[in-house]
Amino acid sequence: MAKIEVTSEVTGNVWKVQANVGDVLAEDDVIMILESMKMEIPVEATEAGTVEEVLVAEGDQVSEDDLVAVVETD
Repeated sequence: MAKIEVTSEVTGNVWKVQANVGDVLAEDDVIMILESMKMEIPVEATEAGTVEEVLVAEGDQVSEDDLVAVVETD
């Protein structure tokens, strides 16, 4: 099993966390939504797997390329 590190593509605020530890995701499922310049930007799973860690909480500030979650692939 491989661990996939999911990073933020933009600088912004974590608006909503949609996936929790233990959730099973398909490729492209939304893990969280970031708010940047009044736009909502989804952070998606790049591969199918299980959420191992969510490293941010709603309201947190993130920068581009920050690690925000870890997904373990099957």
